[in-house]
Amino acid sequence: MGLGVALVVAVIVIYGVLDQTFKRSAQGYNLVVGPPKGSPLEIVLGAVFYSNHLSGTIPYQYYLDIATGPSFAPEVQTAIPIAIVDSVSGMQVIATIPKFFTELKYMGNMPYRFRSGRNMEANGDFEAVIGYTAAQKSGLKVGDRFKASAPGYAPTDNEDIPEPDMFTIVGILAPTGTPNDQAVFINLEGFFTMNRRERTTAIEHTFNIRRGEQRISAVLVLTKDKNVEAVVWEDERGMTQVEMPQELVRTDGTIFTMSLGNRLLQELEVQVASPTYEIDRLFKTIVGQVQIVLVIFAVMVIIVAAIGMMVSIYNSMNERRQEIAIMRALGASRGTVMLIILLESILLSLGGGVIGVVIGHGLIAAVAPTIASAVMVVVNPWDFQLAEAILIPGLILLAAIVGYLPAVVAYRTDVAQSLNP
Repeated sequence: MGLGVALVVAVIVIYGVLDQTFKRSAQGYNLVVGPPKGSPLEIVLGAVFYSNHLSGTIPYQYYLDIATGPSFAPEVQTAIPIAIVDSVSGMQVIATIPKFFTELKYMGNMPYRFRSGRNMEANGDFEAVIGYTAAQKSGLKVGDRFKASAPGYAPTDNEDIPEPDMFTIVGILAPTGTPNDQAVFINLEGFFTMNRRERTTAIEHTFNIRRGEQRISAVLVLTKDKNVEAVVWEDERGMTQVEMPQELVRTDGTIFTMSLGNRLLQELEVQVASPTYEIDRLFKTIVGQVQIVLVIFAVMVIIVAAIGMMVSIYNSMNERRQEIAIMRALGASRGTVMLIILLESILLSLGGGVIGVVIGHGLIAAVAPTIASAVMVVVNPWDFQLAEAILIPGLILLAAIVGYLPAVVAYRTDVAQSLNP
């Protein structure tokens, strides 16, 4: 009974924590704008949960159009560009801007705070911020430096390998319970510099592009097969600009989000995804169905255990006939005897339930690090779900059912016959 309840508890708690964490983590962003390749769910998992790399990029100019352009900016509260960079020591590295931690919120409306240090500065090209869990695992602290490389960089034998750029950690985030705890964030400008410095195998062609009334000299970076790899230029502020994998866009409401998303699809070559919708659909269509199957199997284990308990109590009736007869002879009624047997069945079930709850949460504690490593979600093993409360009346009802047959046998015990040696 304890093992069956442990399985039910583990399934309910893990599903509940994952569902709540994924949905609350996705609440910080109304829209994710990404490359047209792949599915909306892939974009959300890559841009919000950092669980996979996206295929393709979108021009950095798209971010500027969304953030400051007259067509989209009036409907956009905050637009934050990010780039998925190669991992360092198993930690996902994200290139972004300091506004990520000042203008975005997590878990609904919680502001980012720093456990130690500070946020990156706009002109701090090679500054970095590290998540709380990533700092604990890596041992990195404020002031430490680490190496990062541009994604997809593979120098040839005849190529001079550039010295990797060193990023300095200036802040450690306070725990958030989101995938950001497991990531390292570097300044976007440092990523731009690193990106252009390391792509020495590409063929570069300089050309002029017009930005309003101003002509800007830019570099078209081509790979050796002549495919466009990126467009790199310096804007009027002297800042380097390149293509980006995707942007996070936070808007002011659901109605505006739907309107903005539709126009982005029509006017730009992008794909738009709503994180809350995609995560909700994922849990309802896939994870939720798996949970139902697992719960059914766990409930079957409990039922089998209950039947075994019923057989055990029933078989013990022959050995306890004399005890029951003595109770009857001392004045106990048939109803009292029957109630005692039912109470025994209920206490056995509840005892197994208590043991199962302890084992279930202990099992969650054992697998929590694996879950955190696989999906970057922190699972608290002692989070109790409301669904667990259903186990108590359920076990009492089940115990009453399986204890009924032995109780009837005890009820019908013949006193005189049982007292005869």
